[in-house]
Amino acid sequence: MGGMNGLGLYFAFLIPPLIVGLVVQSRLKRVVAENAQVPVASSLTGAQVARAILDHNGLHEVPVQAAKGGALSDHYDPRKRTVNLSEAVFDQRSVTATAVGAHEVGHAIQHAKAYGPMQVRSAIFPVVAFASNAWLFLLFIGAFMNALGLVKFALILYAAVVLFQFVTLPVELNASKRAGVQLAELGLVTSGEQRGVKQVLGAAAWTYVAAALAALTQLLYFLLVFFGGRR
Repeated sequence: MGGMNGLGLYFAFLIPPLIVGLVVQSRLKRVVAENAQVPVASSLTGAQVARAILDHNGLHEVPVQAAKGGALSDHYDPRKRTVNLSEAVFDQRSVTATAVGAHEVGHAIQHAKAYGPMQVRSAIFPVVAFASNAWLFLLFIGAFMNALGLVKFALILYAAVVLFQFVTLPVELNASKRAGVQLAELGLVTSGEQRGVKQVLGAAAWTYVAAALAALTQLLYFLLVFFGGRR
């Protein structure tokens, strides 16, 4: 593959997803920051919202903890069955804190109800944890040694990472849907606040879409680079 041809392929496959990802991340930060300034009528913190939804669903044994990390470090840990909220969410009484707290509890509800995509994601996580750390190193070694077998193995590992990204999409979208339903059922947000909640959860969802597309285009790029000209 010629130099210009390879350069054109690089720009076509890798630069657009990078730009899209930056735009999506920028929008998420803006939406999160804007709605973090909007107080909720309930006067509940993100942690209190999470606790209320957990208790409403009979998940009294699932604790809500302060997460170690900065903004957007919020997550549900299926191994320890804990809802972990960042400082910006745990103690705040804003639309953003309400949206994020409810979203993370959405994952706890998925876990309790054995939601299929979440079970698949949990099942392949150990493989993906290894693959995400090893694939690029093995790819470089394979390319340097001109060992196509090693290159293939590296790309198979990366394909598992890409699969994980796409399995994550329905998990995240469903958690946001559950969050919206729970907030409405419990009357934790007003109709005006619901709009802000949807903005926050929608902006977050697009980051997962952008990440999945970026991973897929990168996989296609490497497949074309190493195997596109072979018969």
